Amino acid sequence: MHTRTLGQGLQVSAIGLGAMGMSQSYGPNPGDRDEMIAVLRSAVDLGVTFFDTAEVYGPYVNEELVGEALEPVRDQVVIATKFGWDVQDGAMVALNSRPEQIRRVADASLARLRTDVIDLFYQHRVDPDVPIEVVAGTVGELVAEGKVRHLGLSEASAATIRQAHAVFPVTAVQSEYSLWTRDPETEVLRTLAELGIGFVPFSPLGKGFLTGTVDTSTTFADDDIRRRLPRFEQQNLAANAALVDHVKELAEAKDATPGQIALAWLLAQQPWIAPIPGTRRTSRIRENADATTVALSADEVADLDGLAQRIAVRGDRYNAQHMGYIDR
Repeated sequence: MHTRTLGQGLQVSAIGLGAMGMSQSYGPNPGDRDEMIAVLRSAVDLGVTFFDTAEVYGPYVNEELVGEALEPVRDQVVIATKFGWDVQDGAMVALNSRPEQIRRVADASLARLRTDVIDLFYQHRVDPDVPIEVVAGTVGELVAEGKVRHLGLSEASAATIRQAHAVFPVTAVQSEYSLWTRDPETEVLRTLAELGIGFVPFSPLGKGFLTGTVDTSTTFADDDIRRRLPRFEQQNLAANAALVDHVKELAEAKDATPGQIALAWLLAQQPWIAPIPGTRRTSRIRENADATTVALSADEVADLDGLAQRIAVRGDRYNAQHMGYIDR
């Protein structure tokens, strides 16, 4: 696995691993904690050095899982986690990026991750009640204290990114980005290129849709978030099937999987993009890592670039409440 450089010289594996699904959101949670620890460690063996978690995943248990799994190889990996929510009785009840909350989360995350420094500390969602300059300054203080190495933002607008970066350098911005979610292309990616900030796409495989394993016959468990996402409603899945069918055709022609094509397309966009697909299986980690060997021609990239517009993707990627948390 080759590496990529985000902002401020932070080097990560070209393909990272989002750990959220090991603790929540995608159907029945894995019952065997040791199995998930083994999967995380196998990722390191396969060259993955970039791991993503957050205090609210679980909440808390995902950080504990990642911390235990990576403690023996801590010097080989980059761990990203997040602040920005008020968690009460095991639920996210509101945004909270006040300085005292950021500091509290940092200390708690350090303990759960079994480390003395957080490599990349994202604001999980932009808090309209706390100026981003205050947030960036607080994380900058944590960097000066040695508790954090880098500042990140998640689902932030171009304007917010600029305001934060003027106070303390932003290393990476994380947002949903894939062949069927193209929102960052309008302003965010151009801003990152100008400022020298890296980009970390989450859900790069469209929450499973772009792997070709999800269609209108798929039944989602009650605790699977896709059951409540407009884009995964039956009529929208049916309309969007043409997009994944096109990806499947290219995958067959190149002796690759649809998921590898989706990841290869992301990697071809910019050298400072490092996607973090999630999985619970070592076989999928290996498949995702091998996407770095899939070469797309300029014509193939251009064809995929226009795919979402030609197909006209239907359905919002979140429900109305969570769409409201996205900074615009």
